[in-house]
Amino acid sequence: MFTGIIESVGHVKSMQPVGGDIRLTIESDDLDFSDVKLGDSIASNGICLTVVAMGSNYYSVDVSRETIARTALESLKPGHIVNLEKAMLPTTRFGGHIVAGHVDGVGVISKVEKDARSIYIEIEIPKELAHYTATKGSITVDGISLTTNLVRDNIVSLNIIPHTAQVTNIGKHWLLGNKVNIEVDIVARYLERLINKDNRSANTISNPQTDITEAFLADNGFMK
Repeated sequence: MFTGIIESVGHVKSMQPVGGDIRLTIESDDLDFSDVKLGDSIASNGICLTVVAMGSNYYSVDVSRETIARTALESLKPGHIVNLEKAMLPTTRFGGHIVAGHVDGVGVISKVEKDARSIYIEIEIPKELAHYTATKGSITVDGISLTTNLVRDNIVSLNIIPHTAQVTNIGKHWLLGNKVNIEVDIVARYLERLINKDNRSANTISNPQTDITEAFLADNGFMK
């Protein structure tokens, strides 16, 4: 589990094909590796990946074909800057929102312009993810926890403050037409699952006394 608050950036050292998938190696002189061990999870551009090899300033991960197909990872090249966050601890300050590191889809940067000291950005996200987003809600883009300005159809607009642009890959790689990893708010996904009974799998046991409905959520202050 992650918070979407980027700890440091690294760069892609190599992307080596191995048996049909990829061994990805990321190098960083800024990430604290003192508490990293084999098997740990590190969110790399928002993708939760397992460390399979490491050194004093790098780590390697194996990336499956499923992950390659569902993320913007294939657009990375050696030298590209990536956002890094180690899995959160129970004592971690929760500065962002709940981030699983499970990418839901790939978005495309459709607009970039200056807005005073900020960068105004619009991202076209997959249409099937649009209903999970909300104006002034949370969204994870390349592993960064961000607050949406406005959601219009499947276009999400954001304002990036100077600090966020400086400590992430935004200033270098969020260019017009570039692809980014999108993870929607995990709470929205589970609420839909609970409310929409028709989407429940056939082997799900339904208890009429504990079913959560829209009326139940409204009565208990979860909906306005």
